[in-house]
Amino acid sequence: MSTRTFRITVRGVFDGLTPEQRASLQSRAAEHDVFNAAFTPEGTLTYDVAVRPAFTFRFSETGEDEEDILLASEQAEEKAAAWLTERGYGYKNLRSSAQDMSQAPLGKRARREASR
Repeated sequence: MSTRTFRITVRGVFDGLTPEQRASLQSRAAEHDVFNAAFTPEGTLTYDVAVRPAFTFRFSETGEDEEDILLASEQAEEKAAAWLTERGYGYKNLRSSAQDMSQAPLGKRARREASR
């Protein structure tokens, strides 16, 4: 049985941030810029609270069956919620979307290499 890789994106909105929390997030915004985003097991957070209070976590999970994507999505949402809660950040509207990379369409280069 092969291992599948899932890419899970968890989105939400910061809620009820204090001025101190907002200032703290803004001071670390460069670390959480979308250009630093990657799908990782521990998750990568991106946001720009100066523009809007939305955030995105990107997680990479694995599973053996197609159905494992549901569990991986739930775990990713739990990890995101735990990260926010540990730091005292209020949030709302957590939702996730996931992609099974074994089902992702191949790009031109990958199709060319697969045909060799």
